[in-house]
Amino acid sequence: MLRTHTCGELRQEHAGQVVRLCGWVQRSRDMGGLTFVDLRDRYGITQLVFNMEGNAPLTLEARKLGREFVVAASGKVAERSNKNPKMPTGDVEILVDSFEILNESKIPPFTIEDNTDGGEELRMKYRYLDLRRNVNKKNLELRHRMAIETRNYMNDQGFIEIETPVLIKSTPEGARDFVVPSRMNAGQFYALPQSPQTFKQLLMVAGFDRYFQLVKCFRDEDLRADRQPEFTQIDCEMSFVTQEDILSTFENLAKHLFRKIKEVDTGDFHRMTYDRAMLEYGSDKPDIRFGMTITELNGVVKGKGFKVFDDAELVAGINASGCSEYSRKQLDELTDWVKRPQVGASGLVSIRFGADGTLKSSVDKFYTPEDLKIIAEKCTAQPGDLILIMAGKKEKTQTALGTLRLEMGKRLGLMDPAVFKPLWVTNFPLLEWDEETKRFYAKHHPFTSPVPEDIPLLDTDPGAVRANAYDLVINGVEIGGGSIRIHNRDLQKKMFSVLGFTDEQAQEQFGFLMNAFEYGAPPHGGIAFGFDRWCTIFGGGESIRDFMAFPKNNSGRDVMIDTPSSISEVQLKELNIKLVNP
Repeated sequence: MLRTHTCGELRQEHAGQVVRLCGWVQRSRDMGGLTFVDLRDRYGITQLVFNMEGNAPLTLEARKLGREFVVAASGKVAERSNKNPKMPTGDVEILVDSFEILNESKIPPFTIEDNTDGGEELRMKYRYLDLRRNVNKKNLELRHRMAIETRNYMNDQGFIEIETPVLIKSTPEGARDFVVPSRMNAGQFYALPQSPQTFKQLLMVAGFDRYFQLVKCFRDEDLRADRQPEFTQIDCEMSFVTQEDILSTFENLAKHLFRKIKEVDTGDFHRMTYDRAMLEYGSDKPDIRFGMTITELNGVVKGKGFKVFDDAELVAGINASGCSEYSRKQLDELTDWVKRPQVGASGLVSIRFGADGTLKSSVDKFYTPEDLKIIAEKCTAQPGDLILIMAGKKEKTQTALGTLRLEMGKRLGLMDPAVFKPLWVTNFPLLEWDEETKRFYAKHHPFTSPVPEDIPLLDTDPGAVRANAYDLVINGVEIGGGSIRIHNRDLQKKMFSVLGFTDEQAQEQFGFLMNAFEYGAPPHGGIAFGFDRWCTIFGGGESIRDFMAFPKNNSGRDVMIDTPSSISEVQLKELNIKLVNP
C-alpha cells in the first residue's frame, strides 16, 4: 500500500509512530522556517510540517507544492503545540522526512472549500473536483448509508433483491419514455424503464413473494429540484398481502432509516385520505408540520352580493396567525404573488382581526362587521390574525390555497427542518379525466386495483372509483407511492377498456402480463420510494442533484461530458435512422 493510514484517523495515541499518508494538498502556509501543508483525502485532513532547520532542501521543495497536487508523505506523528479542536486530527501533525509528488495539478477553476467561489454550472462542469468538497462527500456518504440500511432491513424481512431489465418495451401511459433504437431489429426500439412495474408483478406470479431492488429508472420529463432524467427507486413488491400489511412493513422501513440515519424516533405515522388532504391542505402531499388548514366558507359568504364569491364553486380561506398587522403594501405583494402563473389565482381577499378585536376586510362594501365575525369564527381566528380567502373552481382554488399556505408557512418560519412529520395519504381517485383528449387516465398506473366496493362503478361512474393506493409523504414531499395491484385478467381487461384501449391495443402492449395472470397470479401489491428524494430530506438539501454523483442540469444536460450529443452518420446508418432536419 502507498499509505499506512488515512488523513482522518491519526490521534494522540499514534504519537511517535512513523506513518505514510497520501492525498491532495488542501493549502500550504510558509511561516518563517516552517512550512505547513494540509493534506486531504476522503477521510479528513492532517497537517504536515516541514522544518528548514532540520531539512532545508526538503522544505524548499515542499514550498513548490500547489493546491490539489497529489502527494505521498512519510514522517513521525507528533503532538501539536497549537491544537485545532475543529479538526478530528487537530491534536497531531506529521514531521515529514520524505515526500513524493504522485501527480501535479493545474490551478482548479474554483476553490475546493466548503464555501466555494464556484457557480453551480461551473461546478457541474468540473463535478469530479466539486465532489472533493466536504459537503458533497458527506451527501454521497449519506446515500451509501441509506442504501446499506435499506438492504439490511429488507434482507431481515425476507425480501430478495432481483435485477430487472433496463431495455424494455415502450408503453403509452405515464411519462415520456427514453427510447433506444435496435440495430438488429431495424425500425424498432427499446425503452428505458420508468419503473420495473410489470416485471415485479411477474416476479410475484413466479413465486418470489418478497422482492425489492435499488433500481435506476428513466423519465423524459421537464426537470425541477426533485426530478432528474435518471433517478433511483427503492422498488418493492409483496404477495398475499393487504394494504395494511404493506403500510406496516414499509412504515417500519422508514422508522428504521430514521433511527439509523437521523437518530430520530418518529412514532406512528399519521394517515389521511386524499379527499381530506385536498380539503384541508390543498395538496395530495400535505406538510403537516404546521396547521393553518383550509376552511370552506361557502355557507357564510355567499348571498351577500359579492359576485366573485356568489359565482364561485368554492370559497375557502386560511388563517395566518399573528399577521393582522400586515401593511397594505404587504397584502398587495401577496396578491400579486398568488396571481403568478405558478399559482394561478384570480385574486385574494383579506380580513384583518386587529389586536383590539376590530375586523377590517378588503370587501367591507359587501360584508357587515357581524358577517366578518361569523367568518372569523368559522376560521377559528383570534385577535391579531389575518384571514386570506380565495374563490373559484373547487380543485383549482384548493390547490392555490395549498400553495399559499406553504408560502405563509415558509415566511412565518413554521417549517422546522429538524422536525419530521411522515404520513400516509390513501384512497386516491383511481382515474382522472382529461378534458383535452376526452378520456380517463390512470392516476397512478393502469395496474392499480380499485377499492373492492367501488369496482361496480367502473361501468357506471368511473370518475368516482377510489384506488387501493397509498403515498408516503414527509414534510410535504412525496417520498413514495404504491398500491394493491390487479391480479385478475378480466379486471385488468376492464381497466384497459375504461382507459380507452381496444382489446387489440391492450394485448399488444400488455398481453404478456394478462397472459401471466392466467397461470395462478397471487394477490399482490407494492410500493416504490424515491431514493434520491429520501436522501435529500435526510441530508437537509433542496435539490436531489446534490445527492447524486453525476447529475444533469435543468436542461437535462451533463455539462461535464457534454451530453446529449450528436452521433456519427455511420452510427445513424447502422441504426437505420435518418434525421429529417439534422
